[in-house]
Amino acid sequence: MRKNKYFLSVFLLLLFSEACKNSGETIKVRGSDTVLLLMDAESEAAKKKGLEITVTGGGSGDGIEALINGTTDLCMSSRELKEEERMKLADARKQIVEKTIAFDALSVIVNKENKIRKLTRKQLKEIFTGKIRNWSEVGGSNEPIVVISRESSSGTFDYFREHVLDNEDFVNTSLMKANSGAVDAAVSQSANAIGYVGMAYMERERKICAIDICWDDSAACVFPSVANALNKTYPISRPLYILYDTSHQESVGRFIDFLMSAEGQKVVANVGYVPLPK
Repeated sequence: MRKNKYFLSVFLLLLFSEACKNSGETIKVRGSDTVLLLMDAESEAAKKKGLEITVTGGGSGDGIEALINGTTDLCMSSRELKEEERMKLADARKQIVEKTIAFDALSVIVNKENKIRKLTRKQLKEIFTGKIRNWSEVGGSNEPIVVISRESSSGTFDYFREHVLDNEDFVNTSLMKANSGAVDAAVSQSANAIGYVGMAYMERERKICAIDICWDDSAACVFPSVANALNKTYPISRPLYILYDTSHQESVGRFIDFLMSAEGQKVVANVGYVPLPK
């Protein structure tokens, strides 16, 4: 009888220890809404490997801030770190690893009722900065243009402002949206709207379409696709990142390895982003 009680006690102790161990494996991921769609799918796939992941959006800036103050294990980002962020991380004694986990062809979208299917980079810049305000100025209907943008905490906002607008300000009538889903929802509901999202979001919305972009007047217009992102003919392709402090290497290492593996990269393709070149 005593022997049975002893083995029962040992079994319960081992069970409790294993439960504690598993609960300690929960990895917190925070940041980019562009990467969020991918990371939700990756975390579901990783559960089959025994990993527990919690994923929260909020924008690249929000994720980087959480990395600085130590409230997340991993940060999703659709842009590189800014110099002031690198300084804050250094002040917080954080040694950051910045890994590219996929690529994105940042897609400019319009409502399907809009007959415009291609724009030059100059036209895009003038639309989003307010110099062009009516679709008739670019060959469309005589209707006012409704500009939809991400909020300033978004890495996609920063990337678009830098690479398309040459760091000029968005038109002050822009409707600012908290996440990519809200952008494509707004464009799908307004025949005169234009916005920008990661390509995986574009492929999920049937009431919107991506347009071809001509980076200059003499160049051919290029559609945002996996092939055009890989061969670098699409002009606003960008890396998508995961960032972490080296002090968390042991706890996040298995998940990072999964993201970079063939299985993790298959998830990238299934979601609608561009896998890393083999």
